[in-house]
Amino acid sequence: MPSFDIVSEVDLQEVRNAVDQANRVIDTRFDFKDVNARFEHNDNEIRLEAEQEFQLQQMLDILREKLAKRGVDVKALDVKEPQSSLNAARQQVLVQQGIESEVAKKIVKEIKNAKLKVQAQIQGDQVRVTGKKRDDLQKVIAMLREKDYGLPLQFKNFRD
Repeated sequence: MPSFDIVSEVDLQEVRNAVDQANRVIDTRFDFKDVNARFEHNDNEIRLEAEQEFQLQQMLDILREKLAKRGVDVKALDVKEPQSSLNAARQQVLVQQGIESEVAKKIVKEIKNAKLKVQAQIQGDQVRVTGKKRDDLQKVIAMLREKDYGLPLQFKNFRD
């Protein structure tokens, strides 16, 4: 029986490379000269540190540009509110991996409301869709690409 998986994955090596490139840009930019600003990357978290909040916004723009050039969808970023003190500002950016259960339930509900002859089931942080006809599965993929769930979706393991 044909099936495929709906996942939301980000290549963390590409994220690491984009953070390294963004750090190099910060080191060479004139408006960041003599400013203590840097990016730090740990697993699914990127920390931005600068002296003022407006510099954090500029750094965030640089990071998004570098991620987009590396093929990482910026929808996968969960940007937290900046925290400021007298001489430092910090901001946390989380890289979302996998589909949260609320979003997965919403995807399953959308698929069931489409009245196609397919079954969708949540398996951990992904959704598996199975059906008898390959055309029905392709309709599901087309339908899901039109919708925006706030995170990048990939369709993997398409089997006949």
